[in-house]
Amino acid sequence: MGIVSDEAIKQFQLLMDQIEEPLKKTFQNIHQGYPAHTLARFLRAREGNVANAHKMLVDCLKWRVQNEIDNILTKPIVPVDLYRAVRDSQLVGLSGYSKEGLPVMAVGVGRSTYDKASVHYYVQSHIQINEYRDCVILPSATKKYGRHINTCIKILDMTGLKLSALNQIKLLTIISSIDDLNYPEKTTTYYIVNAPYIFSACWKVVKPLLHERTRKKVQVLSGRDELLKIMDYDSLPHFCRKEGSGSFRHSGEGVSDCFSLDHWFHQELYNYIKEQAALSKPTEPVKQGSFHVELPEPPESEAEIAKTIENELQKLGDINGLRGVIEGSDR
Repeated sequence: MGIVSDEAIKQFQLLMDQIEEPLKKTFQNIHQGYPAHTLARFLRAREGNVANAHKMLVDCLKWRVQNEIDNILTKPIVPVDLYRAVRDSQLVGLSGYSKEGLPVMAVGVGRSTYDKASVHYYVQSHIQINEYRDCVILPSATKKYGRHINTCIKILDMTGLKLSALNQIKLLTIISSIDDLNYPEKTTTYYIVNAPYIFSACWKVVKPLLHERTRKKVQVLSGRDELLKIMDYDSLPHFCRKEGSGSFRHSGEGVSDCFSLDHWFHQELYNYIKEQAALSKPTEPVKQGSFHVELPEPPESEAEIAKTIENELQKLGDINGLRGVIEGSDR
């Protein structure tokens, strides 16, 4: 459990024994039978400080109760054409598993446009994938590999990252804040692939703002050799299987593309949500409309990072604009 001591976990557990019943119920849904591992995650997120970790977890449980997060997997995004539009503009999926059994989550950062639906649909979809990962994918991996697995690996494809990403910073900050506050320490390593200059420029100024624990998790790769050390070829995301292939290929590679609604992961996820909806209210038709979740105020550190990225993108935009003027005058 890393830097977390057994004594800290015991102290934390004593505090958790005193919380109200509704919070205890949603805590059970979080820990999935492994409470000590969950307490350790929150402790790591707060540098081993029991009081701070306790506050963080209680705030998380209250957020879950107030927003009915335990029911979010019974709320499919309908009609299916709307869900397909969400999937086509919020590129994320499960491509396979590492050799140690960790789920490999792929994210098409550069090609995600978030422009086909409202913010609430994207937030709903993101939380649903988190919950499905924690309630279905990780328990299945634990059973298959014979050891407790409660984290994943993420491969972030930066293909297509442009200055227009400035328009998405607010939404991405909301999603990042939801993860940091309510799903801490769920990713062991972030692998960055196909990184253009714009990413390198932003990473240079953002990296010093990150906590050392987070910095150590990020690896910027120039090829797929490092990935093949920890996973088989079949578990590589589609954008890592061919040299020069990026997220833009997601529309033409059918079920091999883990971003597509037609991929086995998204088919299983969507069918699971529809089945849970039918079980929860078998006599009622599924209602259209997004599942509204209270959007968090980003922590100070998140806000500072977002502002830094925004400033850097604006700076790059100004440089490109000036270059265009100069080049135009030289013609």
